[in-house]
Amino acid sequence: MTASYVLLGLLGAGPRHGYDLKHAYDRTLPKAKPLGFGQVYATLGRLERDGLVTQAGQDRAGGPDRTAFAITAAGRDELERWVATVEPPAPHVGAALLTKVMVALLWPDTARAVAYLSAQRKAHADRLRELTAAKAAPGAGLGDVIAADYAIAHLDADLDWLRTTLARVADLPPGVPT
Repeated sequence: MTASYVLLGLLGAGPRHGYDLKHAYDRTLPKAKPLGFGQVYATLGRLERDGLVTQAGQDRAGGPDRTAFAITAAGRDELERWVATVEPPAPHVGAALLTKVMVALLWPDTARAVAYLSAQRKAHADRLRELTAAKAAPGAGLGDVIAADYAIAHLDADLDWLRTTLARVADLPPGVPT
């Protein structure tokens, strides 16, 4: 559903074709999963059906017809409502990392859990280094830096949790059920 709001936000600057919207989406959220062309056009169709965008003309700039879309007043109102709504913190803990750690702790041999936690901590630390380097890379734009900062903050929190969990598991005496 957030793709709809990103497209509405991009259309807030003026009418655009689906092709342009796809590339602008990918530039706006450089560390997110890229948006497929099919998803762009399907989303535009739903937004148009719901009265949030309207067709704003067609052109054929050396290729097939391209339909431009523009945000409607209702679309602006919906976008403003969405942006102003505070995201509630997740009510449940359900990350795959937590699930794997909890399952690893079911093993009677804590050494296996320690090995998994250590390997996961290394993977997180490696990714943290990659993101830190990406922020300093030539040509890194504001969107790149903001996305990297977001990911780094989450990786830092995961690393703190992994360190704490690893220490707790490593301190268990042999044979103590986890």
